[in-house]
Amino acid sequence: MPLGVRIFLVYFLFVGLAGWFVLSTVMDEIRPGVRQSTEETLVDTANLLAEILRDEVKAGTLGQGRLNDALAAYGQRQPQATIWGLTKAEVNHRIYVTDDQGIVLLDSTGQAIGQDYSRWNDVLLTLRGQYGARSTREDPNDPDSSVMYVAAPIKDGERIIGVVSVAKPNRTLQPYIERSQTRLGWLGAGLIGLGLLIGAALSWWLSAALGKLTRYAQAVSEGQRAEAPQVRGGELGQLAVAVERMRTELEGKAYVERYVHTLTHELKSPLAAIRGAAELLDGDMPPEQRQRFVANIQQESARLQNLIERLLHLAQVEQRQGLEERVTVPLAPLVDELLQAQQARITAANLQIDQVVPAGLSLRGERFLLRQALANLLDNALDFTAPGGLIRITAERQGERVELRLFNQGDAIPEYALERLTERFYSLPRPNGGRKSTGLGLNFVQEVAELHGGELQIGNVEGGVEVLLALPA
Repeated sequence: MPLGVRIFLVYFLFVGLAGWFVLSTVMDEIRPGVRQSTEETLVDTANLLAEILRDEVKAGTLGQGRLNDALAAYGQRQPQATIWGLTKAEVNHRIYVTDDQGIVLLDSTGQAIGQDYSRWNDVLLTLRGQYGARSTREDPNDPDSSVMYVAAPIKDGERIIGVVSVAKPNRTLQPYIERSQTRLGWLGAGLIGLGLLIGAALSWWLSAALGKLTRYAQAVSEGQRAEAPQVRGGELGQLAVAVERMRTELEGKAYVERYVHTLTHELKSPLAAIRGAAELLDGDMPPEQRQRFVANIQQESARLQNLIERLLHLAQVEQRQGLEERVTVPLAPLVDELLQAQQARITAANLQIDQVVPAGLSLRGERFLLRQALANLLDNALDFTAPGGLIRITAERQGERVELRLFNQGDAIPEYALERLTERFYSLPRPNGGRKSTGLGLNFVQEVAELHGGELQIGNVEGGVEVLLALPA
């Protein structure tokens, strides 16, 4: 299972359980919270009524006043009040008053007058001087039929002369409780969903950053050219920098070791030739022979210099992970410049040059490297074209690339050598004399092509050999 998925699952489990726990806890607290708020309002109402009814209870005229008519009218009122999106169309309070013995003197419903309520907790506790309240079901089998009763003492000085109770059916609170639970449920689900989206984004970012580092490490381990990933964020950014520094250190050591071995091997042959010629020149010999050995030393010295220069150029390209600049390089003037530089060889060999490069065609990359690569290809073509032969250079744009084709008239490349032409130090004998080159030219061209995101192809065609170099336009 990918690391990002595992991180997300752990985050999902944590956020889901935490959200469910908090949401369920808050949901459970809504009902008692609403009822407690209602009870607090009932306490205020009961105490207000106790003060209003005190004189009539004391005088014994409670049933003779207009209070009965007022309570009856109160029960018929239709407020049509809109509370939190819900319409309240009727009043729901029940009010009853008892004497100091618990006998009901007044009831807003008119049902309990004369009954003994002294055993009900609201009346019983209030007559004892305590806080009196109770919750009683109208239907013993229906938990939603409970009614909340809150009482307040009616006092004459310090003596309790009666009790007034205010009742509120809990069913009238249920719509507000359900609405609160619904809104809270949607809000909680939205917050949990938002948390999961943030977790998914965090997991994706972390997985993507680790994936970049993993792919980079794999590419480096396989010897591929790869740019260090750009990773932002604390420890991951530091890890990317550390991996890049480690790659540079390790590659630097391996690269130096490999090139020391390679250079040692390649220098043996020309050095041996120079040493042998020098030893022979130490003795007496005819001038013609001496001149031949001196020319041999000069030729091998030039070969050494060429080998070292090409190795240096190749080393610079191989060590790079990207281009130092990307500029527009017009192709036709560049080809003309290279042909002009080789004009002496072209004229001496009486070669035919056919150049078909559109004037507006351009490459995108590092000019120095592109020039060196094209120069190596032209140098190879000149080496393998017989006197009087044809060299044809064409170019065209294909989508986002420019395809440059260089054809030289000459012998076909042996099948066994086609796959090895871009290997370092692999070279075929030149037609004029059978000598081999350094074997670094085509390897350099391939490195430049890959550095630019292009490719190099070499193959036999009718009448000769064609090189295809595809580079970004």
